[in-house]
Amino acid sequence: MNQAWIDPVIFSIGPLQVRWYGAMYVLGFIVGSAILKYLYDKKFWPLPKEAIDKYVTWLIIGMFLGARLFYVFLYNWEYYSVNLVDIFAVWKGGLSFHGAVFGMCISTLLFARKHKLHFFQIADCLAVAGGPGLFFGRMGNFINGELYGRVTDSWAGIVFPGGGPFPRHPSQLYEGVLEGIVLFFILFYLHKRQRFYGIVSAVFLLSYGIFRFGVEFFREPDSQLGFYFGYLTMGQILCLGMIILSYFIYKIAEKANVPNPLVASRKT
Repeated sequence: MNQAWIDPVIFSIGPLQVRWYGAMYVLGFIVGSAILKYLYDKKFWPLPKEAIDKYVTWLIIGMFLGARLFYVFLYNWEYYSVNLVDIFAVWKGGLSFHGAVFGMCISTLLFARKHKLHFFQIADCLAVAGGPGLFFGRMGNFINGELYGRVTDSWAGIVFPGGGPFPRHPSQLYEGVLEGIVLFFILFYLHKRQRFYGIVSAVFLLSYGIFRFGVEFFREPDSQLGFYFGYLTMGQILCLGMIILSYFIYKIAEKANVPNPLVASRKT
């Protein structure tokens, strides 16, 4: 058993606080932007390098809107329906990863249309570059002592400040390693070898869905929701949707057959 904890506040200046959670998101976007610039150098990113910063701005907006709206309406509408003002109180917490993905996909779709590109040409780049952001985001959750796991007597158990007196699975770390690091290397390997755009996006949905579905068995379900059908969490239900959607994304990508320039260049 391990006793926590890391102070979630890096430093304070009067009422202003700089928190590790926010710093992790910033770090995730910085590393993600660097990966997008690498993909540009390798000819996988289909636009000029200057477009990357604009795209990241679109992603930030889409991510926060999607993450907040999903959390409000899918995870805690019972509370927000009678506390409408708190919908805008994002500093109190309450973001959904699945909502963040949805919001970033909408931003990606609009960005691709603006530049007259196929959605998958941008979405595959996002899938490859997003892994570090997932990792750093989960590290932020860990430092905040939120989204912790279920009670355990294993050696990995940690006593979280808001999790009661018993050790719990550090499910944030499990997710960070699987969804952030392992998934990044899978997609980085694939992006140079698949003959058309869209496969990377499909594998992202499939792999994330499988990883997250498994980790949810160690993660404490949201208290306001509990379990569905006796043992499934909301996160697992949404992950099942991602797994099913990955098949249709693959079939759409196969039909669109937008060639991957990295593979095409090796054939010429």
